Amino acid sequence: MSDLAAVLDTAVRNALAAVRTADSDAAADLAELRRRRVTRPSVVLVGETKRGKSSLLNALLGVPGLSPVDAAVATATYLHFTPGPTTAVSAYVPGVAEPVELDPRQLAAWATGRDLPDGARPPRRIEVTHPAPLLQYLSLLDTPGVGGLDPAHTAVALDAVENATALLFVADASAPLSQPELDFLVAASERIATVVFALTKVDAYPGWRRIADDNQALLRAKAPRFADASWFPVSSRLAETARDLPAADQASLVAASHIAELQHALVDLAGRGHQLQLANVLRAGRAELGRQEQAATARLSAADADPAETARVRQERNELAARKRTESRQWALLLNTETQRARVEMVSTLRTKVSALQADLTSRVDTLRGEALTALPDTVDAALQALALTLSEDLRSTFRQVGERVLAQVFDAHELDAVLDRLNATLRHALDAGSPRDGSGDNLLIALSAGGIAVMAGRGALFGASVLGVSGAVAGGLLIPVAGLGLGVAAGGYVLYRRRVQTDRQQARVWLRDVLGEARAALQDEISYRFTDLQYALGVAVDDAVERRLRELDAHIADIDTAVAEDAAGRAKRRAEATRDLQRIRNHIRHADEVLSRARALAPVPAPIGQEI
Repeated sequence: MSDLAAVLDTAVRNALAAVRTADSDAAADLAELRRRRVTRPSVVLVGETKRGKSSLLNALLGVPGLSPVDAAVATATYLHFTPGPTTAVSAYVPGVAEPVELDPRQLAAWATGRDLPDGARPPRRIEVTHPAPLLQYLSLLDTPGVGGLDPAHTAVALDAVENATALLFVADASAPLSQPELDFLVAASERIATVVFALTKVDAYPGWRRIADDNQALLRAKAPRFADASWFPVSSRLAETARDLPAADQASLVAASHIAELQHALVDLAGRGHQLQLANVLRAGRAELGRQEQAATARLSAADADPAETARVRQERNELAARKRTESRQWALLLNTETQRARVEMVSTLRTKVSALQADLTSRVDTLRGEALTALPDTVDAALQALALTLSEDLRSTFRQVGERVLAQVFDAHELDAVLDRLNATLRHALDAGSPRDGSGDNLLIALSAGGIAVMAGRGALFGASVLGVSGAVAGGLLIPVAGLGLGVAAGGYVLYRRRVQTDRQQARVWLRDVLGEARAALQDEISYRFTDLQYALGVAVDDAVERRLRELDAHIADIDTAVAEDAAGRAKRRAEATRDLQRIRNHIRHADEVLSRARALAPVPAPIGQEI
C-alpha cells in the first residue's frame, strides 16, 4: 500500500505540472484542492448510550479514563482526539475568540457541561491532544449526546460523519441493533463509504456470536450497503484489566480483548483513506487533462484550415456574442427573480421548522422534572444545532436548483460543458472573496434582547464537525460551496435561564419562546445574506464564463485564420506541433488512468469475526 501511495503522489504532481503548462488558474485550483483534501484521516465514533463507546475509545488509545466514561456528556460537545507531545485539553466555546485551556482533570466536568464557571456556556468542541500511538495515524471524533439517536442527535452525528474518513459504529453484545441504530445507519449510508463495526462487551455475553449474526442479517435487510462491513468483537474491560497485571501475565488478556485487531484495522484504514484522498485529487487532475485534450484536438483541427469548421466556430461565437448583447439584462432579471423566490420559500421553511420545534419543546417542558428541567438550555442548544444543520442542507439543495435554472437559460448543453469547471472555480472564488458584512465573522454573537437572551449564529458558530470542512452541492456538474449555518444558545441565554427559570415551568416557557423567536430572526437574516451572496456570485460567474468562452472561440478562430494564411509547409509544421502536444496530453491521461485503476484496490476488505474471546 505504501508503494501505491507514492505512485499516487507522483501521479498527482505530474498531473498538476501538466495542467500548469496550459492553464495556471486551473492548476492553482487543483493545488488548493490537493492541500485541502490531503489531511490527517479522521474516524468518527457513534453509538447509543451505555454501549461502551468511551471505554472502547480509551482502550484503543491505551489510556484508561482519558475520555469520560458513564458521564452524561453535554448534548452539543464533541471530543476531538488528536496527536500531541503531551496531554492537553482545549475547549472551544462559541462567543469566545480563543480556546479555553483546561487542566486534563477538568475534561469530564466540561464535557458534561456541569460545574462550569458562572456565566459560562458548555463548549461545542473539546480538543484533546495526546501522544497515544494510534493518534499518530488518525484523529478520533467522539460524537456528543448520542443516547437514543433521536432526530437532533442524529443530525449532529451525521454532520460529523459527512466530513470523516470512516465511521466506527459501536454496538454491544447484549442485544441486536435497535431500530434507531438501523435508521441512523440507513441515513449514514448516503454520506460515507466506509463503516467499521465494533461489538463491545463480548466477555460479558457468551452468546455474542448469535448477536453478531443477527446484526449482519438486520443490515442486509435494512442497510444493505453495510451488509458485508467489518465487525470486530472486542472487550475493553479485558484490555483495561490487562494493564493492571504484571507484564508477563498481560499477553493472554490483551489477545483475548481483540483490541489490537481493531487498532490495526483503523491504522490500515487511515492509510487507505490518505490514498483515497490522493486518488480524488488525481481524478480532478484527470478531468483538467481531459479539457486540455479537447483544446489540443481543436488546435489540431484548426491546423487543417477546414472551411466547414471555420464556419461552425464563427457561428457559435457570433451567436454567443449576440446573446450577451441582447439578453444580459434578461439574465440579471432571471437571476434576481430566482434568488428572491427561493429566499421567500426558504424563509417560509424556516418558520415552519421553528414552529414545529417550539411545539415539541413546549410539550417537553410540561413533562420535565428536576434536573431535566434545569438542563433545558442544553436540550434547546442541541435542537438549534440540529435545525441549523438541516437548514444548511436545504440551502445547498436550493442554491443548486437556482444555479441550474439560471444556467439553463444562459447556456445550451454544449456551451455549459465547455465552461462548467471554470464557472465552478469562479463561483468558489466569488463566494470566498465577497465583501465581509459588519460583524459577520466566524462565531458572530447576535444579542437580540434587552432581557439578555442571545443566540449564536454565523459560519463558525457550530463549532462541531463542520469545522473540519465546508460542504458543497454537486448535481449535473454544478458545484456551489456552502458554509454550514451554526446556531445555538449563547452564554446570555444560559445566565438568564439560571437566574429566572430554574424549576419554574412558566418562566421556562417564556424563556423558550424568546430564544426560539430570536433564533428564527437570526437565521432569517443569515439566510437573506446568503442569497444576496449567491446572487452576486452567480452573476460574476456567468459573466466570467461567457467572456472566457468568447476568448476561447476567438483564439480558435485566430488559429484557423493563421493556418489559412500559411502555405502547405507551414500548416504541416503547425499540425506536427499540435499532434505532439495532443500526444503528450494523452500520455498524461493514460498514466493517470492506469494509476486510478490501481487505486480501485483500495476498497476496504471485510474482516472475519473473531473466533474465541
